[in-house]
Amino acid sequence: MASKIVDSGVFSEVFEATPHLLKFPTKRFWTDYDQEADILYISFDRPQKATDSEMLDNGVLLRYCGVKLVGMTVLEASQR
Repeated sequence: MASKIVDSGVFSEVFEATPHLLKFPTKRFWTDYDQEADILYISFDRPQKATDSEMLDNGVLLRYCGVKLVGMTVLEASQR
């Protein structure tokens, strides 16, 4: 079986992000990154359509289903 060699810098970045990921409002979440648009989608529940949203000043769109936060959309994700 072939093994992939991964830049060890990737691991250190994941380790830096881990404490922040653990603060998410749920323990299971889904992510999707659109490289062409440079947008990161994070869903805190199985991906679903939001009924409301709120754009923050930092370029993050919070998505709600009723009053429940169900996801975030991060614009210009690679620049953060």
